[in-house]
Amino acid sequence: MTPLEERVASGFAERARREPEGLWWAPGRVNLIGEHTDYNDGYVFPFAIDRGTVAAAARRDDGRLRLWSLDADAVGDVGVRELAPGRVEGWTAYPQGIAWALREAEVAVPGADVLVATSLPQGSGLSSSAALLCAVGLALVELADATLTARELALLAQRAETEVAGVPTGAMDQLASMLGRDGHAIFLDTRTLETEPVRLAVRDAGLVLLVVDTCVPRRLADGAYAERRAQCEEAARILGVDALRDATPEGVVSAEAELGDVLTRRARHVVTEDVRVLEAVDALREREWTRLGALLAASHASLRDDYEVSARALDVAVDACTDAGALGARMTGAGFGGCALALVPAPTTDAVAAAVADAFARERLGTPEVFEVAPAAGARRLR
Repeated sequence: MTPLEERVASGFAERARREPEGLWWAPGRVNLIGEHTDYNDGYVFPFAIDRGTVAAAARRDDGRLRLWSLDADAVGDVGVRELAPGRVEGWTAYPQGIAWALREAEVAVPGADVLVATSLPQGSGLSSSAALLCAVGLALVELADATLTARELALLAQRAETEVAGVPTGAMDQLASMLGRDGHAIFLDTRTLETEPVRLAVRDAGLVLLVVDTCVPRRLADGAYAERRAQCEEAARILGVDALRDATPEGVVSAEAELGDVLTRRARHVVTEDVRVLEAVDALREREWTRLGALLAASHASLRDDYEVSARALDVAVDACTDAGALGARMTGAGFGGCALALVPAPTTDAVAAAVADAFARERLGTPEVFEVAPAAGARRLR
């Protein structure tokens, strides 16, 4: 077992005073490109990563759901039949939420003891919440002796996050966690939910994918995320389309007077980002790494200038990576903090990490964490 698996197994035995019936894993994700397109019915291109959440679980015969985390002090203890939206806050809203969503889908969720721990930084935009939902969801499905497809469980996890945890999210994070494939990114059409794995063979090309965790937590509850969604809906209404997925760059330009400055820039980001996703898929198929790097850079500029969801730390990280030799870099995730992603020649990895640390020190932005990620397999039972 990995050190994380050993910690979870021993932590469960200490708290539940018995051995778990199994260990389940779900990864976080990095979005290669395609930001703020998901709630506009657009295209996204995430990949599961080799960091995630482990859940240990065992059935109970009293109908109680007891919850522990090695990363948080709060403990959950609720009757399975008492689960409902709006009754819980904090991290336990997620496992309680997926238990509720499974029951809504007529899965006979039993009482259970569940303990979780993660290798994902919290609030960084690497989808720690989706990993938590999917790991616990897998465990509860197996303990219930039920059968769900990976896609079905992902959509129930999305429902749990939206209706119980209260975070209005699309299905990208959960689908990436459940459907991830080793060495591949997942091209996802968020309107149809059709997915296609596309080979992301960075190591074969002598490249690595570096994540820079700025350690500036994302703050989506301040209304900025909801404001962007509302602005996109208003722009779509003015353009006469169901969603910005149906608009074109030319259409946005022609309607600039009616849209006004802010809505023009919001719409321009979404429609050009959809184009960049399609071009990134093509670049990977053709193994055109310089082209992919340029698309990452263009995505960040659009998110910074048109969508206005970057942050000083993210811009410093992207600039430092690029100046130190990255083929391209961009913020990844919803923004306002969190992480940046860089496509870097393998021999320059240490130099890029050092350049980021130096830039943060000069700007007095604290100490970032820089680490390599690899496209990894999706959620599964470990043992």
